[in-house]
Amino acid sequence: MKDFDKIKKEYGNCHSMVDPIKKILLKHPKDAFKDQETINQQCSGLNYFESPNFNKSMSDYDQFVDLLISFGIEIYFLPEDTSTSIDSIYTHDPCVVSNNGVILCNMGKKARAPETNAMESYFKSIQIPIIGKIKESGTLEGGDIVWIDEKTIAVGEGYRTNKEGIKQLKYLLEDQVENVITVPIPHWTGPEDCLHLMSNVSPIDHNLYLVYSRLLPVFFRKYLLERNIELIDVPDEEYESMGCNVLAVAPRKIIMINGNPITKRLLEEKNVDVHTYDGSEISIKGSGGPTCLTRPFLRST
Repeated sequence: MKDFDKIKKEYGNCHSMVDPIKKILLKHPKDAFKDQETINQQCSGLNYFESPNFNKSMSDYDQFVDLLISFGIEIYFLPEDTSTSIDSIYTHDPCVVSNNGVILCNMGKKARAPETNAMESYFKSIQIPIIGKIKESGTLEGGDIVWIDEKTIAVGEGYRTNKEGIKQLKYLLEDQVENVITVPIPHWTGPEDCLHLMSNVSPIDHNLYLVYSRLLPVFFRKYLLERNIELIDVPDEEYESMGCNVLAVAPRKIIMINGNPITKRLLEEKNVDVHTYDGSEISIKGSGGPTCLTRPFLRST
């Protein structure tokens, strides 16, 4: 890969969650899940709702990858790693990507801790700089980070990301980010379940977000509205089916799990181009939607 600075000059900005994705990091279930026996051994301890079917996961994931390729996105795959679990299919969480390089997380879900080292090795192999790591006693997961604009991020503070992790992130980003907004994450269903800030907030465009307001602090919801960001509320009946977890591949062009027709209609009424995939095995059972399955590491402006 060309020098990271040259790539940024060619394409643009890493501090966005809605600009067109140019490069993305994935991990195929053949390398994350390995086989049905591995899935069956690990899924209960990792708090999966049910064991994913390995063969269907492979097929569904290939269709998901084909969808990403159809948008002109360049795909990179993490290799198999014996130290990581089946959770490593969810590549979004082990790092944060900035304009200066990658910040490696210290995962709040300790069973996922080895993923950080695997990701560090891979990014170094493709010449993406590592600018820092979140160290004990700090915890931080990528799903708790929402870029509001190039100089502003919101960070969820809960069971996966703690106050010390946010403090370290501020330090590592102090030359790039002016405002870090801490957003408390509710207890909801408890510490074992996966509840990130991005479980309740998905940017669709610079001025349009999909949200589940019932789990957002009032101050943060008011803050978004004061910034003239329009909010689309996911209905209660489609929250558990991950209707709020969508991936913007470009402004008002998104990928979401099928089976959320009300949310899909609400998005389309705002001129959002909606594409769906079968997430029954690779998303729902492990609580990881399309944002969780992907780590965009370069977007164009």
